[in-house]
Amino acid sequence: MSNVLAIDTSTSKTSVALICDGKVIFNQSHIDPLAHGEVLPKLVSQVIALNSKIDLVAVGMGPGPFTGLRVGIAFAQSFALAAEINWVGVCSLDAMAAGINKSEFIISTDARRKERFWARYKDGLRISEPAVSNASELEKFGIPVLNEGEYFPDPVALAKIAQASKSVEQPIYIRKPDAYPLPIGVKFRPMTALDLVSATAIEKEVYAKAAWSAGQFKEEFAKAPKTAHYLAAEFEGQLIAYAGIFYVADVADIHTVTVTADHRRKGIGRELLKRLINWARVKKAQAIMLEMRLGNDQARPLYESFGFVEISRRENYYGPGLTAVVMRKELK
Repeated sequence: MSNVLAIDTSTSKTSVALICDGKVIFNQSHIDPLAHGEVLPKLVSQVIALNSKIDLVAVGMGPGPFTGLRVGIAFAQSFALAAEINWVGVCSLDAMAAGINKSEFIISTDARRKERFWARYKDGLRISEPAVSNASELEKFGIPVLNEGEYFPDPVALAKIAQASKSVEQPIYIRKPDAYPLPIGVKFRPMTALDLVSATAIEKEVYAKAAWSAGQFKEEFAKAPKTAHYLAAEFEGQLIAYAGIFYVADVADIHTVTVTADHRRKGIGRELLKRLINWARVKKAQAIMLEMRLGNDQARPLYESFGFVEISRRENYYGPGLTAVVMRKELK
């Protein structure tokens, strides 16, 4: 008898399946690019409730965004170690390509930063190593590109591949991690009225005519802590970043995530955004909204990596000719 637990967290979907002697006993998934660590144990607990005798763990080894991918791999390896059973790694793209009835195609998943993880397949077999490229480059092949969203790695197929193929022993990260350690010395704390002088100066430097005034900040601070939350990041005693969110009628709205030019791309904005989202979850918000300036190519990939999607645009929102992109993230 062979009971296989299959796990994949290489995409925005967390997938778990249990296959017993070829029969699918359990197959469930949950879409949220930030919830792998929360959802995976719950799904596996449901599997154990059905059948606690697991003989093999199959796990998707990517490629995929670093943080989500390692959740599934670490969980699978730890589970196998504790149960004293084997685990087998499978290329997640192969589990996504299984069962697709096309002669030649490309499987593509979200790699963030406007890029795609991909591999090429012909007659059901992968004919290229997993790679990462700009999405536009995949169109040059002139064959169908099957993207994440319409397709996802199938945990049932993953289990079958694991039983028939050699294990992929190392995670397929392809590139450096999306998340980096925060710079030493950066301190996060609540934003207060004492930050107003520095904050308004940063506003003028970053946003020019669309900058907030001290009065606007004070108005928002007055809502805290009940319906608003403002954070600051400082380095060597100087304000270098701040972020704010407010909550009303089951929806939270991010007002700002601002980082000074010389401290960008160090993970500070990502950390502030993560803390705002956590605050919204505590408040039991159903969704989070935000607006960003059209053409802000640094901010958009960050928001999209947290699961925000564009829902509309507002012309002249920041001033004449300055369009706002409205984005929304559902909290499940």
